[in-house]
Amino acid sequence: MNANPTSARIVGVLFIVAAVTAVAGLLLYDPILNGSDYLRTGAEHGNQIILGAVMELALVVSAIGTATTMFPILRRYNETIALWHVCFRFLEAIVITVGIVSVLALLTVSRTFVAAGAPDIAAFEPSGTLLKAIHDWTFMLGPLFLLGINTMMYSYIFYRTKLVPRFISTLGMTGAALVFVCALLVMFGVIEQVSTWGGILAAPVAANEMILAVWLLTKGFSTDALAGKPLLRTAP
Repeated sequence: MNANPTSARIVGVLFIVAAVTAVAGLLLYDPILNGSDYLRTGAEHGNQIILGAVMELALVVSAIGTATTMFPILRRYNETIALWHVCFRFLEAIVITVGIVSVLALLTVSRTFVAAGAPDIAAFEPSGTLLKAIHDWTFMLGPLFLLGINTMMYSYIFYRTKLVPRFISTLGMTGAALVFVCALLVMFGVIEQVSTWGGILAAPVAANEMILAVWLLTKGFSTDALAGKPLLRTAP
């Protein structure tokens, strides 16, 4: 199980980096996204907010890295889905980047508000509300909606080819479906993304990424699958 060890290890490391930086970014953003007096606390924790943006930029890099590193392997078995996976992963990265820009812009609004001394808060709140809303929507569309699509695509190929054990790819497809459903429920206001149900529906895909990462770091992709005849080369 040690074929293509370098690619497997890179993908494993990038999945771990993505998970760590996603959580770190969200926690570091807390003063400006969740504080009741965010127009003041955002500026007070400016360096923390910027560090959160750096964490999310690392998340963007890792997301693109996983797709481009897996592409040469996935395309051997289904070139169409492999290409879709790269495109949708890039789209996920773009959406996340828009969210980063919205938070940094909100920090600028916060700093302007504080620098003004005692301004009329009503003049700043509409901009703050808009920028927070942009982040909230990108936070849903990237880590939920598009993540579900991306995970389903590579997990499907893994399942059909046995590049990794089928319990991992099955967990991946299950997690992808659940996180996609979670995205739809959040979009229609049925549940909150940061809630008990949101956590339950997102947990399987998070578990899949960590289990897959550990497997790739320790075992790699299946030698037999890589040596075997390519399957489903172009057809979905």
